[in-house]
Amino acid sequence: MKSLVAKTIKDLPYSGIRKFFDLASEMKDVVSLGVGEPDFVTPWHIREEAIFSLEQRHTMYTSNAGIPELRAEISRYMWANYTLPYDPGTQVLVTVGASEGIDVALRAILDPGDEVLVVEPCFVSYRPCVIMAGGIPVSVPTSVENGFRVSAGDIASRITNKTKAILISYPNNPTGAILEKADIESIAAVLRDREMVVISDEIYAELTYGDSPHISIASIPGMADKTIVLNGFSKAFAMTGWRLGYACGPEDLIAAMTKIHQYVLMCAPTTAQFGGIEALRKGRPGVNAMRKEYDARRRFMLNALQKMGIACFEACGAFYLFPEIKPLGITSEEFCTRLLNEQRLAVVPGTAFGECGEGYIRCSYAYSIDSIKKALSRLENFMKQL
Repeated sequence: MKSLVAKTIKDLPYSGIRKFFDLASEMKDVVSLGVGEPDFVTPWHIREEAIFSLEQRHTMYTSNAGIPELRAEISRYMWANYTLPYDPGTQVLVTVGASEGIDVALRAILDPGDEVLVVEPCFVSYRPCVIMAGGIPVSVPTSVENGFRVSAGDIASRITNKTKAILISYPNNPTGAILEKADIESIAAVLRDREMVVISDEIYAELTYGDSPHISIASIPGMADKTIVLNGFSKAFAMTGWRLGYACGPEDLIAAMTKIHQYVLMCAPTTAQFGGIEALRKGRPGVNAMRKEYDARRRFMLNALQKMGIACFEACGAFYLFPEIKPLGITSEEFCTRLLNEQRLAVVPGTAFGECGEGYIRCSYAYSIDSIKKALSRLENFMKQL
């Protein structure tokens, strides 16, 4: 049967994150900083509301686009936090995680051979999703010298007459980089008058540190009508297993995405949607508390890496650090493989997120401080051996 697998799928690599996660799962006494999943349990009031929805017998399909009350709460949330006005009836789609949003957004706009600019390093699914939708991913690499921020010039130089969209994500996974308002405005100036769709994955929007709040590119004048904003509940509300996300954007694009969504998935899980309503209505204190804890872990890990002599860009968003290992003279893949085998510590090679990730590793601090301390001790031992 192997010969019957589609060549497009056969040629796709497996996730670089899951590769090391699966290896680690087969070993004893492994400490992992590899998976980007909050160590917090979903706040009780959200779980309680989901349980209550089951007791009230809310176990049927919902509207394809999602429960109207949830779409209304998403609309209110987007306006209150990012000054983005979306009609909950026509401009909001509830998805099975932000990951589904990426998939259906690309499939809704791409014809075979269309090019999509992919800002890298980036989440592992971006390039495969472009390919599975029939598109051609075009890398727009960033570097530590510019704080892993993509520039307007980088984008403009890669636009061709085949470019249909750009996929951008800040705060960034894996680097933790953010874009300042000036960066976003200069990028908008390049994209505003072009026949392109901007897919902005803002799943880490709530997890920014310091004095600069997250700014959505859709909030820049002239950009809302060409931008699909993706977000979800997994990271900020510690709801990874609930598989609940959403897409907001122009009515025509959301309608096209909903058409795909209704044929493939019907609707997001009903129980999760009721939990999502509660999260948006009353979850702000929990989000603030988790963000404060992540910030403490971020600063602790940065300080520890500095003491070890490992250069690391100061991430200002998400819950990842992207330490540099170039001076060691070995590849990211070799570094991570040896670290796992010799010290039982799992991290992810930077190349899992694009070729420009070579020479870096991704370490998540979405783990308890005790786990982080143990991981850093093992990393220090490994560095001494090297």
